[in-house]
Amino acid sequence: TQECTILTVLSLCPPPFINSLSLLHLSLSSPTLSLCLSVCVCVCVSSPSPECRDLIGSGRDRTPNALVQVAVIDPREQYLVSQACTEIVEGSRDPLFLTGVTFPPEYPASPETLVKLTVYDVRDKARDNVSKPLSVSFLGSATFSVSDLLRSKDDQLTLNLRSSDGVLAVGTVLVSRVNMGEMEEGDMDHITADVQQAQKCTLVCESSQGTPNDKDNSPLTVFKNPVCKVYKFQTVDSKWMLVREQMEECTLSFSIPRQLLHLYIQEDMRRIQELRDLGELSPHWDNLRKEVIGRYGQVIAAYQETLAELNKITGPSFKPSCSKAQRYLEFIPINLHTQRMRVTCPRQTDAFYDVITVGAPAAHFQGFKGGGLQRLLSRHEAEKKSTAYQCIYYSPEHTAKAQEVLHSVGHLQPLISGLADQLLQAAQQHSMAGLREALKTLAGKTEQFVHALKDELVKSALLALHAAQPGYVTKNQNQTLPGHQDSPVVRQDSIPCHKEYDEEEWDRVWADVAKSLNCVIAMVDKLQEQEPINNNQEQPIPKQVLADVITSHNPEGDWREQLCPLVVRLKECVAEVVVRARRAMTFVLLQEAACSIPQGLFLKQRRDVVFSQALAALACGFVMRLYAGMEDKGFLRQLHLVGLVAQFESLLSTYSEEIGMLEDMEVGISDLHRVAFKITQAKTDDPCDLQPVVIGRRDHYTVEVPLPRLAFQTLPHEIKEGKALQVYPVLFNVGINEQQTIADRFGDISLQERINQRNFEILDSYYKSLSDKVPSECLPCFQTQTDLKDLLGTLGQNVVTKKRKNVEILWLAGTICRRLNGIRFTSCKSAKDRTSMSVTLEQCALLRDEHQLNKDYFIRALDCMRREGCRIENVQKNIKCRKYAFNMLQLMAFPKIYRPPEGTYGKVDS
Repeated sequence: TQECTILTVLSLCPPPFINSLSLLHLSLSSPTLSLCLSVCVCVCVSSPSPECRDLIGSGRDRTPNALVQVAVIDPREQYLVSQACTEIVEGSRDPLFLTGVTFPPEYPASPETLVKLTVYDVRDKARDNVSKPLSVSFLGSATFSVSDLLRSKDDQLTLNLRSSDGVLAVGTVLVSRVNMGEMEEGDMDHITADVQQAQKCTLVCESSQGTPNDKDNSPLTVFKNPVCKVYKFQTVDSKWMLVREQMEECTLSFSIPRQLLHLYIQEDMRRIQELRDLGELSPHWDNLRKEVIGRYGQVIAAYQETLAELNKITGPSFKPSCSKAQRYLEFIPINLHTQRMRVTCPRQTDAFYDVITVGAPAAHFQGFKGGGLQRLLSRHEAEKKSTAYQCIYYSPEHTAKAQEVLHSVGHLQPLISGLADQLLQAAQQHSMAGLREALKTLAGKTEQFVHALKDELVKSALLALHAAQPGYVTKNQNQTLPGHQDSPVVRQDSIPCHKEYDEEEWDRVWADVAKSLNCVIAMVDKLQEQEPINNNQEQPIPKQVLADVITSHNPEGDWREQLCPLVVRLKECVAEVVVRARRAMTFVLLQEAACSIPQGLFLKQRRDVVFSQALAALACGFVMRLYAGMEDKGFLRQLHLVGLVAQFESLLSTYSEEIGMLEDMEVGISDLHRVAFKITQAKTDDPCDLQPVVIGRRDHYTVEVPLPRLAFQTLPHEIKEGKALQVYPVLFNVGINEQQTIADRFGDISLQERINQRNFEILDSYYKSLSDKVPSECLPCFQTQTDLKDLLGTLGQNVVTKKRKNVEILWLAGTICRRLNGIRFTSCKSAKDRTSMSVTLEQCALLRDEHQLNKDYFIRALDCMRREGCRIENVQKNIKCRKYAFNMLQLMAFPKIYRPPEGTYGKVDS
């Protein structure tokens, strides 16, 4: 038949390259059947059997290097839909395959869809040319339909492997359907018995349908395009564990940067308006203001253009590594993916381990000729001090304080105004309890307002602002007046004064606020005294000086009428303070911008870019960790009492361009301490209402994470009340490539040493805070029960030890992070090659330490994950080639445990 012809042709065509398994899903649909399956192939060939006792290689005396390719064929369309492969088992006539194969959801299938297994002998897997196909020889094949598997007894099929002419039987294949997470000990024993009984190929079909409580059910609004791989590894007690890797893209890769760009634009537009609101300035200061406004306008225009381009993008939810230097994508994190490893073992509860992989947050489009942010900011600050001849120099602490005051002004003034209105409403209702409650809150917020704004910086900046206006004199007549290009730096120890402004005015403004509040408090006290006597008399308040209002005779009358003029006066006094403070702090920021032109604004743009990438990754990690821990009361308690540690592992070298990337990354990760998270209840369960939302300004952002109503109701009271949840970012870096070898021998590694030591101190401080507030039973349990304090002590010793490529720092930091319920990130330049080596090593170490992986299987498991797992799929997604971008010379400089298996690497454009 035509169908048979197609199968025969496929049998004779070796794969263009030998893929690793792709975890993919078959979606089945028929009038009587609606079901979603993950088809994964676990080819297990162990002890001899009559069918496959001796596989014959392509040569008479050759022992085969066996590989099984799995293809899905649509009989209606009659073409190959997808294909994937197991790992290669070298030099064995009785091979044992550990890797499974699955297919993606974009390939719809019906019960009539055919699955074809083809066994090849790989004659030469090592080659220099990555585009050259592997040299393979056909050994045998078998075909079955999905309906055959669904109708089979015990969810198993036994198939014969046949030669290319379809006549000679050369082995058997056992096809089994298994639901991941539902494996009982008997199921595992059955698989083991199959292996011991006869040499067979086992095809395991895994159901992707989960229960509502399945921790693999990620929020579909955030994570998408899953790629899965399945393996079967042996434990020390000769049992079998099933391991599933699942890698997904995150929609926050684009969503968070878009929101940040919108906030950046709004903030800079407000800054322009505030500069215009400074009023009339002398020609010198007015020219500086115009120049700063012009620079802000350029930044806004560039950001608007970038945002417009981002809004046009549809399709994949990640930025591939080959696009890392594209201008319009510079705010997007590089190759951001989540990866979860789920382990099913007999007599154990399923366990899962998460990691977020992302390229180092860095400004690739802007380049690294002058270094990265850490170096550029330090150099720029020094230059400002030495060359700021035309403006008043304010330190970074002062400018940060100015931004904080402006935020407090914007937040507290409307709050005080609203509380004052509540006070009048309670007075109108003659509710003394409501009056007292509103007054207590109003007094508290007013006191907070005083503490936030009554600062010497505000007072000195007000004096400096008045000196920058036309018509002033200075205390020191010998000082050159500002406004001249050759004037010296105006220091804060020679504060100018204005002929229409004296230094007592700011204090008088604050006295009016205090006096107004005292008047309100006194009036409420008087009303409370009068309440039992008579509440119905009305007497207007005499128009007197506010200080005398309370002491005057004031018969009982309408409470609102008596309170209203006092409340109005309080609001007017607060508004006057706000106007003065806002102008003063805007003037401080004008100096900072004027001293920085043009380099300062370029650095601000660079910092915006790096922070955007870092925040997108952090938000992705937080959402993933939150959903995974929704049923863990200890985790939720830790979350609101202390917060979470977010541990970034970096494999960048401290040499050439990568040292600039690391300097960018250090600042970007450090800036994440300005971020807080808040859990909210979504308005509806619509996907649009479940997207995280960013609010705030550059020096403080809050990410609001909406949860469906039912999930939100299960949270602790403190979280539901909107408590800000803190994240403590820490960064540890150890370079492992050939450039790090050069840096170790001839360069400077002080940046790496400083980063590791500083972040160890942050991690140690977090642990101490956690120990004081959260009992140890809230933390997760691990098989390796090394005390956390001992692990931290060992890490502390390693960060001060002079040792080249001390990757134990990374292992210890990752272990401590998992023991602390933290969020794990792994990065290199593009999160593609070195990151893949690190993630697979960590996964196999977890299988060894926590799930008793047989030591004889450790290297094989590592090679399987690197050759056939999610990470090689990540490489394919990024550069359209299934090769890690290493060459043999580079790998000689790598620690051995970080080297990929032969045949999986070659120098390619990344």
